[in-house]
Amino acid sequence: MKVCKFGGSSVASAAQITKVVDIVLADPERRIVVVSAPGKRDKDDSKVTDLLIECARRGIDGNDVDTAVDAVVGRFRSIQEDLGLPAELVAEIRSELVRRIQADTEHEGKYADAIKAAGEEFAARFVAAAFRARGVDARAVDLREAGMVLSDEFGNARLLDESYASLRSYFSNVSGIAVVPGFFGYTRTGDIATFPRGGSDITGSIVAAAVTAREYENFTDVDSVYPVDPRIVPEINRGIREMTYREMRELSYAGFGVFHDEAIHPAVVAEIPIRIKNTNHPEAEGTRIVAHRRVRHGNVIGVACAEGFCSVHVGKYLMNREIGFGRRLLQIFEEEGVPFDHAPTGVDNISVIVQERFFPTETRERVLERIRDELSPEEVSFEPGQAIMMVVGEGMRYSIGLASRVIGAISDANVNVEMINQGSSEISIMIGIRASDRKRAVRAMYKAFFVEGAQPPPPEPGDL
Repeated sequence: MKVCKFGGSSVASAAQITKVVDIVLADPERRIVVVSAPGKRDKDDSKVTDLLIECARRGIDGNDVDTAVDAVVGRFRSIQEDLGLPAELVAEIRSELVRRIQADTEHEGKYADAIKAAGEEFAARFVAAAFRARGVDARAVDLREAGMVLSDEFGNARLLDESYASLRSYFSNVSGIAVVPGFFGYTRTGDIATFPRGGSDITGSIVAAAVTAREYENFTDVDSVYPVDPRIVPEINRGIREMTYREMRELSYAGFGVFHDEAIHPAVVAEIPIRIKNTNHPEAEGTRIVAHRRVRHGNVIGVACAEGFCSVHVGKYLMNREIGFGRRLLQIFEEEGVPFDHAPTGVDNISVIVQERFFPTETRERVLERIRDELSPEEVSFEPGQAIMMVVGEGMRYSIGLASRVIGAISDANVNVEMINQGSSEISIMIGIRASDRKRAVRAMYKAFFVEGAQPPPPEPGDL
């Protein structure tokens, strides 16, 4: 059995949903289909999730929601009319959306999640109806009935381990095509909770692991994963044929938007191969993500760079002699509910890198004040507007001179390195730079590693 997930661009219109149905029916192993909310139909369009966020914002603020609701319903009505689906589907959507908007707004996160999740839930109903219109047995899955149980961290929920047994049991009894709404699940108390944005990838990986799928196919709008962001380097014309879970995790974390970084873990645990494919070009081989691959010594497989980071720098003389200093520093972040991403250190200084979305002004001021009061440092500073660039490749291990090559290329591009760190696995180098230098740095890495002849060609796919 294969689990296949289709992203927002793949279900953005009736024409795209028709492609989804054709792709699934072309392979009898494709029996579980995970869908996102409809995305943009063109560059000037809005994603349905963004329209739903606007509905939630207006509901919380007590403003008129009619126009926002009409925009959401209009998107689904267009799909219904073009596919010739029953008109009552649209009436059900309006009724359900209005019901959620009229709910209690006291807990804003819970309220917003219930509304945001409607995009995937409605998309699953429509895609299932599109299958039935072709004479195929299909049903939209009720995730509460299926047992998708999440933590009550609204907007940033995590799967609870008890879900796997429930999901396995549920899907073993489902006939025909099961269409699963991505992005959300239910808490133990029955409230809707969502994964982080882009979390339909996570849903697909969870379901694939639960049913021990032969492969998890993730359909998007590109033929494969590219070594660098093609929006920054449009001339890149060679995709990655095969990569490891670890490589994809590192690159997704640093901005490879083709696959959510948190979606790797369920597949890793269950050892489910992942394949990235293009809904608009399904015959393309795509990129296969596996546990192990053949590598060439010194090869870099990809470079990613993400904005939205900031750092807190703490300096104190003889910090290295003060037992528990690092633990107490990170404990402050933990107690204030701020996850950290990196913590590079020196003898007398340490930096904590966090994502700006988790570090609003009020929280930041509280954290900085606590650091000064509780740790008595000589220096505390805050640096916003940073980016994290990851240079990744299993072949980088034990490669002499690779870091020098990376830093040299960045320096030649007149980009200042704020910090550098290499993980113990030695498959990646993390470089902190200013967000304003991001595009220049990525282009420098492209020229250093991915123009013709910059490094040996990758070996043919195949596990060792």
